[in-house]
Amino acid sequence: MRQLLSIEELTGAQICELLALGHKLKAERGNHVHQPLQGQTWALIFSKSSTRTRVSFEVGIAELGGRPMFLSTRDIQLGRGEPIKDTARVLGRMIHGAVIRTYGQDEVEDFAKYSQLPTINALTDQEHPCQILADLLTLEETYGVGAWKGMKIAFLGDVDNNMGRSWMWAAKHLGFTLALAGPEHALPKQDVLAALNCDNIICTTDAEEAVRDATVINTDTWISMGQEAEKGTKEQAFFPYQVNAGLLTQAAKGHSVFHCLPAYRGYEITDDVLEAHAPVIFTEAENRLHAQKAVLYTLATNAR
Repeated sequence: MRQLLSIEELTGAQICELLALGHKLKAERGNHVHQPLQGQTWALIFSKSSTRTRVSFEVGIAELGGRPMFLSTRDIQLGRGEPIKDTARVLGRMIHGAVIRTYGQDEVEDFAKYSQLPTINALTDQEHPCQILADLLTLEETYGVGAWKGMKIAFLGDVDNNMGRSWMWAAKHLGFTLALAGPEHALPKQDVLAALNCDNIICTTDAEEAVRDATVINTDTWISMGQEAEKGTKEQAFFPYQVNAGLLTQAAKGHSVFHCLPAYRGYEITDDVLEAHAPVIFTEAENRLHAQKAVLYTLATNAR
């Protein structure tokens, strides 16, 4: 593994290895014997705003011995129209790795191709692999290592988005049942389902069907970055998929609610449900640090 561009490109074994390393690095935090990023500079190239992603990567790079360099596209020549492949070929001669948060999946892939650097997808419109690794790490902390085997996980709302697609590829690789619920127009497209080609993914317009007997119930904001003009229309269509106390009566005993944050209380999740499940939701946010350190550690080690 020399890049992390998507969950799609990983194998089940690679996901499990990253999770095991994430648990280890979390337990060893503050006492890392080996610092594989020692003497390295890693660039964080962000076209989209961020709290958890930026902070967790800057802290993670530093804790593994490296130097993070934050580069907003507003401040570098990418923001003035320089092709990503030209920026990549320049930075490839100066830095040791890159973390990219942007819109198009092709931008991350082109950067990796032309820079020849270890490159991490920190969110695109296509996938959000770092968040899924943090979610799986949280799931294992909550229910035990490998507990996703035989588990039903539900994801509600705008499921044809980067989180939905990343969850689907995780289900493909790991074999758990994934139930996706949203309005018809927001369900995964047939070409996506055909590429997955697995029978453990359920798509439905019935929120209760998706949540019924699910151990983990997931949701995300209905309005992704860049979709602000659709706010009014989307809210009306998505309210039947709000995660609320009534809906959770259908879930399995001992269930957990996950949210990748930021959360818009009263929309995709009610305030009372978020507060009731705050311990696991904010552990999920913390685990971005540990999951991403596992990715950084692996890429830096493999690049030597």
